[in-house]
Amino acid sequence: MGPDNELNVEGELSFSEATGSDLRGRQSIRATFKLSAGCIDAISIVAKHLGIKQKSLFDHLAEDTRSLSSIAREAREARLPPLNRVQKTFVISRRSLNSLETVSKHYNAPRDALVEYSVKRLLPVILAERKKHEARKQVLDELNRHFQAGLALRNRIETKLGEEDPTLSWMTQAMQAYQNAIAQISDFVEKGKIIEEFDPESLGLLFKQGEAE
Repeated sequence: MGPDNELNVEGELSFSEATGSDLRGRQSIRATFKLSAGCIDAISIVAKHLGIKQKSLFDHLAEDTRSLSSIAREAREARLPPLNRVQKTFVISRRSLNSLETVSKHYNAPRDALVEYSVKRLLPVILAERKKHEARKQVLDELNRHFQAGLALRNRIETKLGEEDPTLSWMTQAMQAYQNAIAQISDFVEKGKIIEEFDPESLGLLFKQGEAE
């Protein structure tokens, strides 16, 4: 079979059809790759912002054998620059690792390059999340201004109706709920700061055709 022949793609099995081999394939194992800092950041960003476990992300990238084969043909001649590469261990499924290794051998494409190129295809998702992150920051500013206006209104209610009036109690409860919501949004925005520092070029310029290792 030539290097450009497609690998067979396994069909999805229902639980009733699953064999011991299928179940073992979904076991979690540790796999170590040498990746660029940009690639590692991209994996972390997608996992955090979309609420996807890194293991599930690797499953998505590696278990689609047809797409992985297409990536392998693109990455086959790539030479990864030796500088600024980090050895990183991830928890992935045995099936995902087997898929990566099988495609890597079949197309003579470096396994690390397969991961880099696969993650590179997530760049549109990351850029879309960056836009959302900036929008969230603007919304948070608006919410904080609106909250301060709400506090001022609550104080006016207290002045007009007194501390014992049920209207003040309801307004106070509403402002407490509002404050809790702002705190959660603020925490989410704070965790998303990693996407502000991410450089898209760290993925776009990872590969230089024919560069020696």
